[in-house]
Amino acid sequence: MKIDLHKISIRKVLAGYKDSAEEGVEAYNGKLDIRPKYQREFVYKEKQRNAVIETIKNSFPLNVMYWMIREDGGYEVLDGQQRTISIGQYVNGDFSLNDRFFHNLTKEEQDKILDYELMIYFCEGTDKERLDWFRIINIAGEKLTDQEIRNAVYTGPWLSDAKLKFSKTHCAAYLLANDGGQLVSGSPIRQEYLETALAWINDGKIEDYMAKHQHDKSAGELWEYFQEVIAWVKKIFTNYRREMNNVPWGVLYNQFKDKKFDAKKLEKEITELMQDEDVTKKSGIYEYVLTRNEKFLNIRAFTDKMKREAYERQKGICKKCKEHFEIEEMEADHIKPWHEGGKTIAENCQMLCKQCNRTKSGK
Repeated sequence: MKIDLHKISIRKVLAGYKDSAEEGVEAYNGKLDIRPKYQREFVYKEKQRNAVIETIKNSFPLNVMYWMIREDGGYEVLDGQQRTISIGQYVNGDFSLNDRFFHNLTKEEQDKILDYELMIYFCEGTDKERLDWFRIINIAGEKLTDQEIRNAVYTGPWLSDAKLKFSKTHCAAYLLANDGGQLVSGSPIRQEYLETALAWINDGKIEDYMAKHQHDKSAGELWEYFQEVIAWVKKIFTNYRREMNNVPWGVLYNQFKDKKFDAKKLEKEITELMQDEDVTKKSGIYEYVLTRNEKFLNIRAFTDKMKREAYERQKGICKKCKEHFEIEEMEADHIKPWHEGGKTIAENCQMLCKQCNRTKSGK
């Protein structure tokens, strides 16, 4: 990674400043993309934004920024987007500080701000070098998510199209996944919808998928896949519950999309499980009814009181191997298995030595 330090005044950086909302923000006479389409939206709160302006007005040092040099000779903000937009919005008159807009300041006060020099590193390097460097410098301020970091590296026509579908306020993916109830958690503008879809389609290997498709003209494959997942969920689980927004639907779709299910039968079972007090993780019910793996339910454990009562009844003798053990050497077990209707109650508790219990449960 080649890095060169430059001192550039705010006056020069903001020359030709243009904020086109979600379409991007430009400056430096059109040479700088402050927030390219693939980048996250402006997320600074008022206190953070005002702190940037106060720092400049008092001539205090502002943290260094990083610009990436593009192949066409232009630049993109690698780190410093939120600070730069805060400055641009203030000079542009979008907000006031201490009841004074920029245009209310004296000529001397305005010049002091415009002549303030920003410390900016110009960066050149490979995709991997940029990704590694971006992670290193992203240790302060409004922390970037992993997906926002990936977006800064794998820019291209594919990502621009993907962001239109997955990363805008009320984007197509958000509207689809929230039609009738929220099926995907997170915020589109913080790239959580895009990250989720990418993790689903490529078994968690997000960077591999982005690198492979970086120069594709569109993100049609990802969008079609996402639509198929949501349609599959709505077809199989016909009654929406709020617990459905934390389920890894894509993972389940990849595994069970070709298997036939009886939606009415599933709904009946889900209703019963939702009322089962032994099921402590209700969102896991959806994974359970497809996989039949009880780990997703977090079945309620026997209390210490129940364990002690069972231990005393058995006089410390393991019900399986008939050997004597201290209570610390034993584990509680359902006499009648939970999946056969056994409850987590004292009468259904037996103590087994750890070896017998793990052999019985296949651990």
